[in-house]
Amino acid sequence: MLRYTLCALTLISALALAPAAHAGLEEGIAAANVGDFETALSEFQYLADMGYAPGIYQLAQMYESGHGVAKNQRKAAQLYQQAVDKDYADAMFSLAVMYQEGRGVKLDLQRAVSLFKGAAEKGLAAAQFNLGVMYTNGEGVIKDYQSAIDWYRKAAAQNYTLAQFNLALMYYEGLGVAKSIEKSYIWNTIAEYNGNDDASTSRKLDEKKLQPEEIERAKQKADDIYEKILAGRYAGEGRRL
Repeated sequence: MLRYTLCALTLISALALAPAAHAGLEEGIAAANVGDFETALSEFQYLADMGYAPGIYQLAQMYESGHGVAKNQRKAAQLYQQAVDKDYADAMFSLAVMYQEGRGVKLDLQRAVSLFKGAAEKGLAAAQFNLGVMYTNGEGVIKDYQSAIDWYRKAAAQNYTLAQFNLALMYYEGLGVAKSIEKSYIWNTIAEYNGNDDASTSRKLDEKKLQPEEIERAKQKADDIYEKILAGRYAGEGRRL
């Protein structure tokens, strides 16, 4: 069964930060991760008042989840927008999800696509994957399998497992690419290495359609690609960093 679904980011992740506010933000994140939301809220509010995008983003996360404050989707969306205005990729992603689901804002798939694209172009793998999903399903954009493939490949090269699995499905179905059971096997194998049970099932189905020598060749290619991905040296088919 094809699985083309959107993915949301994990709450409260560590971020690359400006040195001046690094300590305060890390303190807030550490406090939130152990359930000390009062301290986290204080730190994030202070940073947000300074206009610091990562602090605004984390404060928005607290309002979205209701940690340390009453859950307020509209307030979260407003804060995400403030961080988006400062060109902050994670906020673009989170606000895109809210527009895609109609939480705190009016449902607007085109706006969601625009925000996902902004984050995807900054290299955010989850946004690249979600953009691929929207092109696959024709949500907020005209259905375009080739564009979907392009974004799945970018996310897959960053070891984003759901993109690797969807890429395998696209090769299996021949959507946006020439149908290739071998390439489906390769990307299912890579996704399986990352613990994707659906990919494991799909890989076994691929195997039934390949000859032993084809399986051996595909397995070697999968191992080679996966090694390069883990080393940060894989940039897609036909290209190497």
